Amino acid sequence: MFSAGLKTVVGLAFVLAMGFLLVILSCALWANWLPLLVAATFVIAPIPNSLCSRFAGADDISPEYNSSYTDFGHFLTGMLVVAGFAEPLLFSHANLVEPAACWMSMIGGGLIYGTILTYSGLFDEGKGYDF
Repeated sequence: MFSAGLKTVVGLAFVLAMGFLLVILSCALWANWLPLLVAATFVIAPIPNSLCSRFAGADDISPEYNSSYTDFGHFLTGMLVVAGFAEPLLFSHANLVEPAACWMSMIGGGLIYGTILTYSGLFDEGKGYDF
């Protein structure tokens, strides 16, 4: 594993800015702000995974590792990621947004989520993060 330095942080910040730019442009170019929900979905997607991983481990009742919290966090995170990609497709299918706005918001949301996942994986000082 390589050490994450200043170049990594600058690169991740650039990719994150490009993701937000794509999502905001997908809203602003067609004067429809529904695709902005995609950015919110991808920003909150890693939260259940990080919260539930804090609760996993040995507890007072059982000295064994309890992975049910981690599994539940993975389930909620996966549900939010799938919803983040499905929202623009649903909006486009219902003719609420243009197809180009749909693709721009999906690509931007993927960049946002990928940046958050990469940052948390590189700078996690505790145990390793499952990509």
